[in-house]
Amino acid sequence: MPSLCRDCLTTLPDPAPARCPVCARARILTHPELNSLSIAHIDCDAFYASVEKRDDPSLAAKPLIIGGGTRGVVTTCCYIARISGVRSAMPMYKALQLCPDATVLPPRLPHYAETSRAIRALMLDLTPAVQPLSLDEAFLDLTGTERLHGAAPAMTMARLARRIETEVGVSASVGLSHNKFLAKIASDLDKPRGFSTIGKAETNAFLQGKPVSILWGVGEATRAALGAAGIRKIDDLLRLDEADLFRRFGATGQRLWHLARGNDTRPVVADAPIKSISNERSFEIDLSDRDQLKHHLWRMAEKVSDRAKATDLQGRTITLKVRRKDFSLLSRRSTLHAPTQLADTMYRTVAQLLDALNESGPFRLIGLGLSDLTPASGQDPLGDLLDPQAGVRAQTERATDAIRARFGPNAITKGRGFKQDGS
Repeated sequence: MPSLCRDCLTTLPDPAPARCPVCARARILTHPELNSLSIAHIDCDAFYASVEKRDDPSLAAKPLIIGGGTRGVVTTCCYIARISGVRSAMPMYKALQLCPDATVLPPRLPHYAETSRAIRALMLDLTPAVQPLSLDEAFLDLTGTERLHGAAPAMTMARLARRIETEVGVSASVGLSHNKFLAKIASDLDKPRGFSTIGKAETNAFLQGKPVSILWGVGEATRAALGAAGIRKIDDLLRLDEADLFRRFGATGQRLWHLARGNDTRPVVADAPIKSISNERSFEIDLSDRDQLKHHLWRMAEKVSDRAKATDLQGRTITLKVRRKDFSLLSRRSTLHAPTQLADTMYRTVAQLLDALNESGPFRLIGLGLSDLTPASGQDPLGDLLDPQAGVRAQTERATDAIRARFGPNAITKGRGFKQDGS
């Protein structure tokens, strides 16, 4: 059974010892298919928080939350804070109740993007087949690279994880399998600093009994729709015919039928361009109040804008998405005269789409999307006869961005960012 030490990268004899005879450490990776799996997913551990701890070693042993303001939410947090129950997207006031000793820092997206580029360069040293999913995670296809690197993909990925930790200063977890779906699941099995494998022979046994939420693309709404049909575990999907699932759920049902059996033919697409940037919110109680819906849209516009600015992109098409209480989806879109990355422009456009919506709700989900993306031009609207104040608002938003970058994301908050009840 092939095995290797993830710390000193020594190939170990069979059977593998409990500790490496060279470095005496116990991080031994062993699997019967270790030398034949070639699709990898790598995910940095608590990336934003790890970068901040790298830059300020005094934070190393302290709970750290990236976010800000009692009215804000947690962007991410370190694993020490997670022990106290803090999670991403949690309201900041609740996070501080759970972990009152936490240090809170505002996110520095341009700085994280710079660190991401350094990590991406290390990946591209190994294979041109790198498909980024976000700043801190990517798929790699290492098929056929054994002669190039003189090692199986498992060893190559172990080397990569060590280089990221020693040269960049953040840790990462690796998943290795025979397709993208399972590789991504594997990377989350042993965080932080993990390395997990899912082989072909064990795929069915691994998936049996798992909740449907483990499947790619199954969010809250899809999980609820499947649950309403009595489908809660992968075993439930295995009992259904592909045609039956297609008839009930369309292409989504057909995709889930294949994933439940561990089938995923999607290739790793190198340099896949970002096609859209979006944000959405599912409500615990269905909403129909337009002011409350617009409050959520404004926060979404800010989040989409932040990501567009961090990745130096702009988009021409704004999309409003709402999901009715029966889980059916309704969307409306508007194409701008000029592309934008400004939250103000996105919000004004999507608010008009909401106002023009004939349906009154209630809705269980609302979302905002920016698409038709191109590299940012650096030019903001100057205003015209129809909207003479557009240029002024653009300058105000850029000034606000600069102040938030220096003093934190909640240094300035627009009135539309507050709910009517003040929360």
